[in-house]
Amino acid sequence: MFSGLSAFPLTPLHETGIDEAAFVRLVERLRAAGVDSIGALGSTGSYAYLTRGERLRIAQLAAQHAGAIPVIVGIGALRTRDVLELAQDAQQAGARGVLLAPVSYQNLSDDEVFGLFDAVTRSLSVPLCVYDNPATTHFVFSDELHGRIAQLPNVASIKIPGVPAKPDAAQARVDRLRALIPRHVTIGVSGDAFAATGLNAGCEAWYSVIAGLFPQLAVAITRAAQAGNAQAATRLSEQLAPLWALFLQYGSLRVIATAARASRSGFNALLAAAGSVAARGSAPAPWHDPGCAGASLAKNFSKLVENQDTICTFAHLGSEYLQKCKLRIGVYHLHPLCGNSSVGRAQPCQG
Repeated sequence: MFSGLSAFPLTPLHETGIDEAAFVRLVERLRAAGVDSIGALGSTGSYAYLTRGERLRIAQLAAQHAGAIPVIVGIGALRTRDVLELAQDAQQAGARGVLLAPVSYQNLSDDEVFGLFDAVTRSLSVPLCVYDNPATTHFVFSDELHGRIAQLPNVASIKIPGVPAKPDAAQARVDRLRALIPRHVTIGVSGDAFAATGLNAGCEAWYSVIAGLFPQLAVAITRAAQAGNAQAATRLSEQLAPLWALFLQYGSLRVIATAARASRSGFNALLAAAGSVAARGSAPAPWHDPGCAGASLAKNFSKLVENQDTICTFAHLGSEYLQKCKLRIGVYHLHPLCGNSSVGRAQPCQG
């Protein structure tokens, strides 16, 4: 479960809450693609914005529709009591594992973070992945703290925030952490742009954003690395460099949500643009806003094109679109959303 490709889908939402049908379609796509696990309620799944009831429902839907693929559920929260309740909910919903980041408003010490994981792991009947995500938690794990936490019961994996770009440095970073943790605890890379390098350097897992929407691409990169074909894995990843650049500029959640919101007509436009680029060998014409139609998030997941050319065309054209729509995260929406919006949720794009 904590090896291979773990796909983290979005949590599709509309004005009144979860878009259950859209989420189920996502999970079924991941199951059909043959990912190794599904990570519900990660950062890509907007766990921090959801109520306990909404999180329980997502965990239930993921477990019910994943088939034989194990589901890992995020349980991060501000209060330890809430984390323990969310862990209980996840286990009762059928999660085969949980993912925990040390979420806090105040800065945390190493001992406080260790105490959180100590309390949670002792209450679990399923394995736990340590979620090291300093970009959102603002807590930086030392390798020594990882080593302490990895000795706790039920700790099975560490999700690290990327690796150095150079293969030798990436290998050294993985080896340094590996020397401090038990052999049964896996190391998983996150930060999709670093995935091929991390897998080639010995990470056993890739905890992936892009796999939640375009699983076949991520499966191909993962399987190449697992087969020892480092060059193929690297080449596949490098072909997605325009997408990684958008991730860096806007954050992966905004970009992947924008891709998900693209309507069928929008993707037809992308395909046409891709064909035009291939024919002319030149830069595509500006993208005329395919997603600003007010449709619910992920309405057309099943119609998305599983195609690297299309994704790269999106990446080339998407920057203008993202800038135009002034992407903002709301409680229930991830923008763009043109038109009227409810107070305190969506912010309409201008122009």
